[in-house]
Amino acid sequence: MTAIGTGIDVSPLALGGTTFGWTSDEATSRQVLDGFLHAGGNLIDTSDSYSAWAPGNCGGESETIIGAWMAARGNRDRVIIGTKVSRHPEFAGLSAANVAAAADASLKRLGTGYIDLYWAHYDDPDVPLQETAEAFDALVRAGKVRAIGVSNYTGERIREWITIARRENYVVPVAVQPLYNLVKREAYERDIAPVAAAENLAVLPYQALASGFLTGKYRAESDLAGGIRQYMARGFYSEAGLAVVGVLEGIAREHGSTPAAVALAWLRGRPGVAAPIASARTLDQLASMMAFTRLQLTADQRSALDDVSARVPSV
Repeated sequence: MTAIGTGIDVSPLALGGTTFGWTSDEATSRQVLDGFLHAGGNLIDTSDSYSAWAPGNCGGESETIIGAWMAARGNRDRVIIGTKVSRHPEFAGLSAANVAAAADASLKRLGTGYIDLYWAHYDDPDVPLQETAEAFDALVRAGKVRAIGVSNYTGERIREWITIARRENYVVPVAVQPLYNLVKREAYERDIAPVAAAENLAVLPYQALASGFLTGKYRAESDLAGGIRQYMARGFYSEAGLAVVGVLEGIAREHGSTPAAVALAWLRGRPGVAAPIASARTLDQLASMMAFTRLQLTADQRSALDDVSARVPSV
């Protein structure tokens, strides 16, 4: 377990909630959630906007499924719930009124009295950062949120939030959620990692498996045809990226493991990373991911992954 803030101890992997109510129906979602808990996981990451983009959905479907699962299992005290605000169709942005209303809506869908880790999903340039920081502080002081984090913020804006919070005696963010994986390194390592290190922020990288690209399932342009997941993976596809997958597969064979497990083990070993975030549509995908908790990469294997991934273009 790794501590985030004060008293929040999280498992080495965070289970992403994007698939729940989208590519996983409720029954399958519950199987994955049960399997995650049984395998020793406890941190579930979702958002009030998951999955508003799917036909027939309006946002909050993932939270609703997680909430119903917790109620059915009676396990709220065994899980750490992280959710986000700013992208729900009815609660867009980070004004104080919107943050307060969105949090209450998330609490209702989750069927709980508190959110363990509440994220500002995307920066809102139209709202003064002090207003947003004060709104998040108010949620913590009201007991509705235990700790706060920022997602998709630049290093400069993270510093600005922390400066405001300290000046005004607001609650300070304890975590950052960036896009970071073996084929998307440069932006995070250049801009955000120095701030995370200086401020002791726990790092929870999302798209840890590059929308499935790092599992090895997309080996040619033709594999990317059709489906939303394939469309998302296209943003990670390149010849240099395929070279990374090749090294992952070689190391996986050496360990009798999977490329997904190796990719997660590399990411979990990066400075400041508390828990990579990855989604599983099925129990088989979950088992492939959770295998990384039993995997110890050698120094040579880490060096090989460092070197090949550093050659992936930053654009």
